[in-house]
Amino acid sequence: MKKNVKYIFVTGGVSSSLGKGIISASLAKLLQGRGFEVTIQKLDPYINIDPGTLNPYEHGECYVTDDGAETDLDLGHYERFSSTPTSQANNITTGRIYQNVIDKERKGEYLGTTVQVIPHITDEIKHSIKLLGNTGKFDFVITEIGGTVGDIESFPFIETVRQMKWELGHSCAVIHLTLVPFLKAAGELKTKPTQHSVKTMLEQGVQPDIIVCRSEYHLNEGIRSKIAQFCNVSEESVIESIDAPTIYDVPLLMREEKLDIAVLNETRTEIPETLDLSNWERFVKRLKNPVKEVNIGLVGKYVELQDAYKSIKESLIHGGVENECKVNDIDIQSEKITSENVVELLSGLDGIIVAPGFGGRGIEGKIEAVKYARENNIPFLGICLGMQCAAIEFSRNVLGLKDAHTVEIDEKTKNPVIDLMEEQKDIENMGGTMRLGSYNCKLIKGTKVFDIYKTEMISERHRHRFEFNNIYRDGFEKAGMKIAGINPEKNLVEIIELENHPFFVGVQFHPEYKSTVKRPHPLFVGFVEAVKENK
Repeated sequence: MKKNVKYIFVTGGVSSSLGKGIISASLAKLLQGRGFEVTIQKLDPYINIDPGTLNPYEHGECYVTDDGAETDLDLGHYERFSSTPTSQANNITTGRIYQNVIDKERKGEYLGTTVQVIPHITDEIKHSIKLLGNTGKFDFVITEIGGTVGDIESFPFIETVRQMKWELGHSCAVIHLTLVPFLKAAGELKTKPTQHSVKTMLEQGVQPDIIVCRSEYHLNEGIRSKIAQFCNVSEESVIESIDAPTIYDVPLLMREEKLDIAVLNETRTEIPETLDLSNWERFVKRLKNPVKEVNIGLVGKYVELQDAYKSIKESLIHGGVENECKVNDIDIQSEKITSENVVELLSGLDGIIVAPGFGGRGIEGKIEAVKYARENNIPFLGICLGMQCAAIEFSRNVLGLKDAHTVEIDEKTKNPVIDLMEEQKDIENMGGTMRLGSYNCKLIKGTKVFDIYKTEMISERHRHRFEFNNIYRDGFEKAGMKIAGINPEKNLVEIIELENHPFFVGVQFHPEYKSTVKRPHPLFVGFVEAVKENK
């Protein structure tokens, strides 16, 4: 039976980075708690086809879905909060919209008419938004629109929202997130930025139904009343989103503010009596009341960027909560690590993660960090390039192959422990040519990772171009580095694991992409447990 799908749009005003993704994910969690099936998608206004070729300095982490889509990091929040897997259909960019329209025009699908922003671009956006709704799986499709209202790039998206509101009536609602700043000199909260932001939306033909106000201080009744009056909404539709100690507080704060009820009322949806967030409450309670505390170093070249390793940091929180343990993740810039200062920089750590990445900058520092963890029995987890660094370090310092390297950095190395797959060697186009998305991995019985996963066959997400060179497998095994997991289809090494060590695991995949509040990833749970016990 086809569901009567409701479409919720989340827009932002005044400033970027107000937390539209967290509000969208929190709303999804609340609606799920009331028994509805929900999915979230992100419309990004930039012209790139996807974030796959964007530098982390530009856009933070690139998140990867099961079907291999390289997407915005907000999809990570959506999955971590809702435990609903996302896909290619959940992240649409202006670049993809225009590419689709131009491809259709070249094929003659518009029958020679002049192709224009309205109706052709807006129809394509509409089609993309409704793809998820038309699957018949969901009661609500929440669509976050990136950027800030008034941005020139956002016009086609806002125009599409206007059209959908007109077409769908009460099956469509708009939440507008704004900033209510506190001016110290005046000693008060100011509503004018919110008024201007809503006015900008009205000029584009869209009346927000619910206004969420991000603020450092609580909104009093006078402020709520003023915003409601100036912005044409009821006072119940003015929602406070106060700064929270952790993003995991936000669903509970939104429950207190009755955001879900405002949405259900606005879409003329019957309100189920129960709202079950018991699992979430348990998680937040354990998060705030840890029994132990550990320091885990995150070694990477983008550590100064808050969002570059977002999924890893959140996965460490999930693993910590499962172990009733507070994880202090300590950022360590890999470029700064040398053989002379490695002890000084890493000596206070209970565990070490070497982060994924591309390119040669900071790689020797990562290799030094691996060596330190291996020789000093410090629990270690290497992810993607981190696993490759572990293979290089082992080759150089245990197998005696002093020039061992990855051909990504040194094409002329005589010992290419990490090499390109044959089918990758002639590819020049960097976009979307990697091993992306979910691949199977068969775990070897008797290994630590087999005990952690408690199953023989797993599926994990990948984002890389280079592989462990199978020529070196026997040498590794004989010297005590187990090949603990392989891809059965192509016989590729997925996991290496050192014997006689508290925890030394390198994985070619990205476990951080699959860790959620409801299902913390077993590798992070096992790693934090090993760190806690080894401390």
